[in-house]
Order: sequence, then C-alpha cells, then structure tokens
Amino acid sequence: MKKIYIFIFVAILAILIGCATEKAPQRELTLKTVHKKTVVYQVFTRLFGNTNTTNKLWGSIEENGVGKFNDFTDKALSEIKDLGVTHIWYTGVPHHDVIRDYTAYGISNDDPDVVKGIAGSPYAVKDYYNVNPDLAVNVANRLQEFEALIERSHKNGLKVIIDIVPNHVARNYQSISKPAGTKDFGSEDDISKVYDVNNNFYYVPNEVFEVPDFLNGYLPLGGKKHPLSDKKFDENPAKWTGNGSRSPKPNFYDWYETVKVNYGVSPTGKKDFDTLPPGFENKDYKKHFEFWQDKIIPNSWIKFRDIALYWLSKGVDGFRFDMAEMVPVEFWSFMNSSIKMKNPNAFLLAEVYNPNLYRDYIKKGKMDYLYDKVQLYDTLKNVMQGRGFTDHIPPILEDLKDIEHHMLHFLENHDEQRIASLDFAGNPEKAKPAMVVSATISTAPTMIYFGQEFGEDGSENAGFGNPSRTSIFDYVGVPSVQRWVNNKKFDGGQSTQEELNLRDFYKRLLNFTINSDALMGEYQDIHQFNRENTLHYNAKTLSFVRYSEDEKLIIVLNFDAQDAQKFVLEIPENIIKKWNLKDGSYPLKDQLYQKENVTLEVHQSKGFVAMKLKPLESVILKLQ
Repeated sequence: MKKIYIFIFVAILAILIGCATEKAPQRELTLKTVHKKTVVYQVFTRLFGNTNTTNKLWGSIEENGVGKFNDFTDKALSEIKDLGVTHIWYTGVPHHDVIRDYTAYGISNDDPDVVKGIAGSPYAVKDYYNVNPDLAVNVANRLQEFEALIERSHKNGLKVIIDIVPNHVARNYQSISKPAGTKDFGSEDDISKVYDVNNNFYYVPNEVFEVPDFLNGYLPLGGKKHPLSDKKFDENPAKWTGNGSRSPKPNFYDWYETVKVNYGVSPTGKKDFDTLPPGFENKDYKKHFEFWQDKIIPNSWIKFRDIALYWLSKGVDGFRFDMAEMVPVEFWSFMNSSIKMKNPNAFLLAEVYNPNLYRDYIKKGKMDYLYDKVQLYDTLKNVMQGRGFTDHIPPILEDLKDIEHHMLHFLENHDEQRIASLDFAGNPEKAKPAMVVSATISTAPTMIYFGQEFGEDGSENAGFGNPSRTSIFDYVGVPSVQRWVNNKKFDGGQSTQEELNLRDFYKRLLNFTINSDALMGEYQDIHQFNRENTLHYNAKTLSFVRYSEDEKLIIVLNFDAQDAQKFVLEIPENIIKKWNLKDGSYPLKDQLYQKENVTLEVHQSKGFVAMKLKPLESVILKLQ
C-alpha cells in the first residue's frame, strides 16, 4: 500500500511539471444511446415580458403592468433556446379567474371573495377552451395570439407545454368558448345528490356555500373596494372544495377558490369504474387505450380527455398535470393513452409527491415524468442550506434506479422558494453545484424556472402570499428578468455582471447536457467509496461517473461556500475495468469552462485524480 501512495505522489508531481504521457487504447462498449437530455424552461407567462417596475402592493394591471403572448418574440425565444432549452412550459395559459372587467368580450366578472390575488391563481381555471385574456393584446383574438406563440416557439426549436389541472376547477367555471356539442362541467349534474358517478362535482345538498373567514388580516384585493367583494358568493348547493373539504364553509387555508372534480370515486372511496387487470402496468399505451374502448367511462374523464385533445390539435406538445395524485390512476391510464394515440411524443409531466405512488403513476398511469421533489429536491435544498450532507444523495439514485429516467429534476418552480431568497439560501451561487447534480446525475429531464438563471430572489411583496416565491397571484415585475429583457431587446443590457455570469454558467451547463451521450448512459456512484478511502474528501463534496460507448465523465462538486477542497479522488477498480483503461496517464478536460486539463493516473487498475475545487466549484471532467 505504501508503494502505491508513493507512485500516486510521483504521478501527481509529474502532472504538475507537465510530464507527457500516452493515452492507452479503450475497448468498445456495447451501450447504445439514442436520445439526448431534455431541458424544460418554466416561464410564468404574464410576468416574463412585463417591463413595468412599479411593483405596488396589490397593484392593478394598469399600475403594475402585465406581460403578453406577443412579448415572446423570435429574439426572446431564440435566446431561451440558446440557453440550452428543448421545451418551454408556458404557465398560466388556460383562462382562469382574474379581477378585471372583460364583460365587453362576453366574459363574466369574477368574485374577489373566491379569487386569490388580483391577477388570480392559474390553477383556478374558468374556461379550458380559451386562454387568459390578460395575456392578449387584442382580447377578442386571444386564442389566435396564443396559437401564433405556439407557431413561433416551434419555429425556434422549442416544444410547448401548458397546464391541465384535472383535480379542480374555479368555483365559477363557465366556458364561453367550448366547441359545439361540448357540455360545461356540472351543467348536467344531479345536484340533489352528494355523489353520482357521472356528476362532475361533489355536493353538500341543502347547504349554501359560505365564503371562508379571512385570517391574519387578509382582505380580498388588499381591502380595495369592489362591487362583488361582499363576503358572498352564490353557490347553492355548496360543492366540495378543491382540496377535498366537504364543508359548505371551507377554511381559509383550504383551496376555497376551487371545487373538486368527481372522477367516479364515491365519498367512501369506492371506485365506480373498471380497474386495470394485474400485470397491466407492463403494457404499453396502445394496450391501455384498447382496454378502455369497451368500458363505461365516468363523464369527468371524457371532459378532460377532450380538453387535452383540443389543445393537441392547436399544436401544444405536452402537459404539466397539477396535483395528479389526487386523481385516480385509472383515469390517467385512460387520459394519457388517449393523448399518446394522438401524439406518441407528447411530453406528460405530473405533480406527484408520494414516493409510494411513483411507480403506479408511471407504469399504470402512463406518465412520462414526475417531480423528484421529496427526495432529490428536498435533499439538495438541505445541502445548499448547510443542514444536510451529500452522503444522502447517492441512496436516492439507488432507490429510484428502476424509474430514474422518469423523475424530472428541478431546483425552482412556481411553488418553491427562490434559491436566492433569504428563506432559502440567500445566495444564487449556492445553486451551482446543486444544479450540476440536478442536470447530470441521471437521464431524467432538467427543469429551470425563469429568473433562476439570473439569481432572482422573489423579494417583491405583490399582495396575496409571501415574498421568497415570485407571485403567481398578482401583477408584479420580476426585476432580474426585466433587466435582462432590457425594454424587450432580450440582450441583458441592464443586467448586472453577476447576473450575466450566472446565466453564462447555466448556459454552459445546459448546453452540455443536451449534447452529451454519457448523460443518457450509465451512472455509478463513487462518493461513498471516496468517503471511506480518500483523505480530506468530506460530506460537502460529491462525485460520480457517467459514461456511454463514446464518452466518459467524472463529475466532482464542492457544496462548501467558504472552503476549497483538495484531495486525490480515487476511481474504483471496477470502473477502470469497464472503461478498459491500462496503467498510464489520461488527460481529462473540464466541460464547463474548458480550463486547464487535469489527468487521470491509472496504476494497478485503480484511478487517481488530483482535485483542487474552489468554494461552490463543480467540474465535469471528460476522458480525452
């Protein structure tokens, strides 16, 4: 053992003085990779192009401004594409409740007592067959303006994703745009019953809905006067609230602005529809589609299937399904197989937070991707906050290895705190090693939230909700994005140097991931091995390898924001053998910043790399 370490010391010394070595031949591997990584850019549509910097508390659309579909110009979309993005998720597109008078366009006014914020929640959809009128320059042509945005997005090489929220709709759902022959949710319900398999909603017969008691000093619209803000909303009989509350007077913390959709599950939990036979989780979407053809389907299933097919016909390429686990998995088998029959390449992403349900919703429900929230995201957040250790990351990959491709990774979205906020990390630089992990540790898609690439801190107090999350309920500007938008030049002309440097990091990383064969290949943890065998390698460091037939990567990260890390990373013998490396020296080149090469020294079938990592530094070392 002493001789080995003497050899390592000599080898590293040789590296430092520039000793030239020859690269040994590599054997051919049989691993084939066809697809490349997917990167989703989530953008809150009404905020992206808003250049108004007023940010008045509870400000109206006239006071605080709003972005439009037309703000996504070819220049804006090409810049998003060049960031390393493959799919763009336009959040908040379907027509949801808003507090603005659009009656001139045949749209009924919405009641502030059952609307969150002034601009309204994007997850209280009022009309699934049209789009948010706030987003249009010409309200009468709002749908055509969105169709033009779909076309522009495609022209710029971006696939388009929008939200569908099957668990609930706005309390006042009423489509004025539905196709001929389409019935509104609830229009044919038997409202004398709590439940009927073909009712779209659950009811509280003989009870009238009551607006909840507002708490913590909250007043609709911040207390501004409004003719409908009177603590009354006409709903008789009362319906169950979106989160499942059966009370005619929901709690302030319930999803009181929405009503729950009935999928044929009785109040006792009985499923009044066919279930999938044993083993059907192993069947493809075509078999799932065939299964439902001769079955009796609850009415709500058909309504949401028709909504999805409608948007596919408009050119939408996929959907993000809100709170999918609150809807029975059998519905998803029906819904998603119908979507896939229309577009086999449709991108289907679901919000599911219970790890015990992951495999059901992927295999039985035919979801493409689920949020990896409660495992990877929560763990990375703890590490970034200094409350967790990198030792907890490799077991997640082991636990999810059979479904790793289906677990989408993110560090921010509209529900989560901004990394740069004081309540999260207080420093966007702390996202760098976590983002490298998120983007490179598996074959799963990567998602970033607009403004993340600039270090947006979400500190604006817009009205409903608390700062640290960019508001999705009110009209507000997003300062770091506005500086980059630069009066719609989309060139970063007002951005700080720190913001431009951070965006450059994201651009380098994301573009590498969508072009890498290895990231769609094999993964192996080397962290635990080095924790046990390497001096000075600690729980704020992480390392793993990714490889394919044509590309071998060693990825090493330092989560420590104060201290540099210096150690000799060891590559286990089994990897050296898989890569067919003989004793000798092999140059490694960093793929992020193309900085000075380091060298992999192989001796007696073990590999060694002299590592020097600055605080929060990450390297993606490619075997040359």
